Amino acid sequence: MLILTRKPNESIMIGDLIEVSVVDIKGDQVKIGISAPKNVKVYRKEVYVAIQEENIAALKAQPGVLPELGNLFNQPKKDGSAPKPDNENPPEKQ
Repeated sequence: MLILTRKPNESIMIGDLIEVSVVDIKGDQVKIGISAPKNVKVYRKEVYVAIQEENIAALKAQPGVLPELGNLFNQPKKDGSAPKPDNENPPEKQ
């Protein structure tokens, strides 16, 4: 881990596109600002960990969902006809 000392209004660069700035220091709290491209997700660590835990829990909660979805796609159409395999309905050429 790289450890740096910065004062208010000083910053560090991560690569060419991400800047982390010390905005303010009050007591034992440091207010930081992060400038990053929109495609770079920035989270507080506790939020990131919570998202990861929820994603894992969601995957474990309903293990039979994918087979059920497959069954839904293989059900007969409302007009009573059977669904056609993908290879019988090639994509249209544009």
